[in-house]
Amino acid sequence: MNQTDLDRLASSIGPLDVASMAAARERQGRLTKPPGSLGRLEELSIWLAGVRGEPLPQVRNKVIVTAAADHGVALQGVSAYPREVTGQMVLNFLNGGAAVNVLAACAGANVIVVDAGVDADLPDHPALLRRSAGRGTGDLSTGLAMSRAQATSCVLAGAELAREQIANGADVLAAGDMGIGNTTSAAAITAAVTGLPVSAVTGRGTGVTDERLAHKIAVIEQALALHRPNPDDGIGLLSMVGGFEIAFLAGVLLGAAAGRRPAVLDGFISSAAGLVACAIAPAAQDFLLASHCSAELGHRVLLDHLGKRPLLDLSMRLGEGTGAALAISILEAAARCLSEMATFDSAGVSDSDDVLPSEA
Repeated sequence: MNQTDLDRLASSIGPLDVASMAAARERQGRLTKPPGSLGRLEELSIWLAGVRGEPLPQVRNKVIVTAAADHGVALQGVSAYPREVTGQMVLNFLNGGAAVNVLAACAGANVIVVDAGVDADLPDHPALLRRSAGRGTGDLSTGLAMSRAQATSCVLAGAELAREQIANGADVLAAGDMGIGNTTSAAAITAAVTGLPVSAVTGRGTGVTDERLAHKIAVIEQALALHRPNPDDGIGLLSMVGGFEIAFLAGVLLGAAAGRRPAVLDGFISSAAGLVACAIAPAAQDFLLASHCSAELGHRVLLDHLGKRPLLDLSMRLGEGTGAALAISILEAAARCLSEMATFDSAGVSDSDDVLPSEA
């Protein structure tokens, strides 16, 4: 797996299907409702038609990829939780006890748990995919987080998982994360890509104190001063300030786009993976769906940079794929309204004649 494979992946992502979108838009105008009355559900269904290249797209088989990895920068004290929590939470995912498990069950989605680089001896489990690039990244504030070769390998591994899931019938892929210290990495990526000050995009993550937040900002500023990443070089961003799970999820998003499937972003870390994916392949941007706006400080400006309007704003900041699970249900509802509602003709309902009754 090398740069050629990455270039091939990027070039395989095409545009949205304009003809399918036009057909979906025309059908929306014939459904038994006033035009536009379902608001963003109508917009979503038309977008989904463009993603899938089908006038009547379906959302039946739903997959949430929750990738986990550790971060060397966590040893700098940027999180309120110790590093070993990453591995402990992976076990919680596998045992079905995490929030993403509950919300995915509500959405009828399958959760795939990926060890992308956890610093723990995880037991064998049928629900655990081992795609580890190492036992955590390097400390991004003092050196590279990973090599370019590792970053490329992680991205391609994520894309391969997406391809496998699509071949198995997945209609939608969502990206979730777990990793102590990963809001530090996500904030560094966001600052590098948007050009905003680190203080404008760095939040409290797991809930750090004012003092530790100031330290976290200083650590990220040190990292960016050290590396000076190029915002257009996605692999470089990952190598300098990324995380193994962020790299893997960037690949999942790219693989979804290449396979003409909606790629659902979760929170801040998942969306940072979206920034990286778009740096690697700008065409992927059209295939991304922002599930929600996290309470994490930098998420809204990140989504603005991507040109994405989130479906939900519930002050969530957990990650794991929790917000994406909620959005998948909305996406399914949009698709079903488009395909299952009756038209005025089929229901024998009179359509509007655009004539308002005269005033008495």
